[in-house]
Amino acid sequence: MLQQTQVVTVLPYYKRFLLAFPTVQSLASAKMNDVLKLWQGLGYYARARNLWFSARKIVSQFGGTLPATISELRTLSGIGRSTAGDILNIAFGQRHPMLDGNVKRILIRYFCIFDDPKDKTVDAELWRLSEAMLPKENINYYTQAIMDLGATLCLPKMPKCDCCPVSSSCQGYQKGVQNNLPIMPVRKKTPHYDYVCAVIQKKEKVLIKKRKETGLLGGLWEFPCGRVTDMNRSFNEIIATEIGQEISLIPLEIKIKHAFTHFKMTFHLFSGTIRRSTEKLPLKWVSIDCLKEYPFSSAHQKIILKLPFVKL
Repeated sequence: MLQQTQVVTVLPYYKRFLLAFPTVQSLASAKMNDVLKLWQGLGYYARARNLWFSARKIVSQFGGTLPATISELRTLSGIGRSTAGDILNIAFGQRHPMLDGNVKRILIRYFCIFDDPKDKTVDAELWRLSEAMLPKENINYYTQAIMDLGATLCLPKMPKCDCCPVSSSCQGYQKGVQNNLPIMPVRKKTPHYDYVCAVIQKKEKVLIKKRKETGLLGGLWEFPCGRVTDMNRSFNEIIATEIGQEISLIPLEIKIKHAFTHFKMTFHLFSGTIRRSTEKLPLKWVSIDCLKEYPFSSAHQKIILKLPFVKL
């Protein structure tokens, strides 16, 4: 949960997750839908899927016990070199380098590295420095301390150098360039995409569709939608292709904006009815009151909030 998310955001999710799945066995036997529902709102849903897949592997291949070697840990979904090092240092007292975003930022400022952190040579040097900095004892304390240092003091913007315990030996601070590090590449303009989204009704129910288990937002449910890539293609055709049904759409004059890390999107909302069923796909008719039982992305949760005010 702490990968790409701050502690303050994670804590309530973490507590709810442990109440629902107190053991690796309970997580392994859970349904993916239930795991994603508890994860709803944290984003980067591949992490939830990886956690579930890893739990199943720990139970089936490692006897229900987390492996204690870096080679075995890295066979688990979503665990790379840095995360494996964190786990082994904190849980087992072993000595392994780690290089998450916080640690990388600290090392770059501490050693005053002005080169691009994404360069392979620089990355290799950061791994070398990370390993060189490891203490001989109390590796678990050190690992948590350096991660906390990056999370609370050596911040991406406006680092709190005045109360940093290592500022006196930090080369970046001593040279007064800490605010300029790490060197950040010029950001490309964030692309924007338009989507047509259909709230399709049958009596007191609406139609939802489950996304494929892999890829962006894998395993989540959503209202039928499709990206507008060709203005000569009708919105009816876009939705019909998505759900394998012939439909009729009526514009609702509602637009919903949402931003992901790498792109922005606008949903153009329509109400719809099915004219003729032509194919079966992972579709489900659900009453509006029961939508809360299904995991949706934040973008589609915004649509759900609009439903009580929409005349379908």
